[in-house]
Amino acid sequence: MIVGVPREIKDNEYRVGMIPSGVMALAGSGHRVLVERGAGAGSSIDDADYRQAGAEIADGPEEVYGNADLIVKAKEPRPREYGLLKKGSILFTFLHLAADASLAQELLKRDVTAIGYETVELDDGALPILSPMSEVAGRLAVQVGAHCLLKPQGGRGVLLSGVPGVERGNIAIAGAGVVGVNAARIAAGLGADVLMLDTRVERFRYIDDIFGPRVKTLISNEYNIESALKRCDLLIGAVHIPGARTPRIITREMLSLMKKGAVIVDVSVDQGGCVETIRPTTHSEPTYEVDGVMHYGVTNMPGAVPRTSTFALTNATLPYILTIANLGLKEAVASTPAIKRGVNTHRGAVTHARVAEAIGLKAGALEL
Repeated sequence: MIVGVPREIKDNEYRVGMIPSGVMALAGSGHRVLVERGAGAGSSIDDADYRQAGAEIADGPEEVYGNADLIVKAKEPRPREYGLLKKGSILFTFLHLAADASLAQELLKRDVTAIGYETVELDDGALPILSPMSEVAGRLAVQVGAHCLLKPQGGRGVLLSGVPGVERGNIAIAGAGVVGVNAARIAAGLGADVLMLDTRVERFRYIDDIFGPRVKTLISNEYNIESALKRCDLLIGAVHIPGARTPRIITREMLSLMKKGAVIVDVSVDQGGCVETIRPTTHSEPTYEVDGVMHYGVTNMPGAVPRTSTFALTNATLPYILTIANLGLKEAVASTPAIKRGVNTHRGAVTHARVAEAIGLKAGALEL
């Protein structure tokens, strides 16, 4: 199989879909790997490193997309890449189609088999590819929130750790999944006053075991959400339902409860966001203000720390890439349920039920 690795073109996206060790593994199994020139530069990986591992360096995206059977990326194709997608090819990347119906339509029109990293799911419900990026995003959320709270950035001017004799900053985290736990880890480490909201009591037992009194927990309902909003300096949105659009649990009206200069970092924005007023932003223009509250909605947060993120991501993706390349799509899907669950589009149909529901289409059967 020919595996293609294009250079990412999303705003300030410096990750890359494969590292040299992945190239070596694929080449050693008899596959060709085409890497676009400069694809790894943002992650401090030289073309020479790829070439030494067995890759062929392609001069541009046309060569990669035009020749590859399997395209491996870090993020979803951008509009100027749509025309490069080859009929019948396999695309393996983050897709987040529940919040991007236009991309879904392009994939259907171009008859692309698209497998979403975020919907590759194990039998126990774990998300092995999404999880490492959620770990990065959760930890980053506190860092960027602390930065946005600085007065020159438009924030309240609050130091999250506080100082002796002055109260600590208050952080509310909506969602106790991988993003939320990692955000809590950094927030508690800074010494902030941390509250976590979720609907799952059993999840809170785990939170209590690992954090003890450093992180408070409350069942997520309208009353408790409003109470948290009144107190917090920083709200981190960490709500996630695999494949589905994120439910909006914080309304525009609720912003009036928040302090002026408070900050919202909604990590779930790539699935639509859990805050009604959130919209996708970029690393170039990350924030905007609504009703006196700063909003941060960057959809590719891990792209800001590409060296860490690329290696964490590709550690998770390589086993699945090798399975697809070695067995072909049909056998890979038949032998690996996690890959089957990850297929979002195939032969002109949306094959993931939650994705189809989110974008208002009827789910089709995955027939290979």
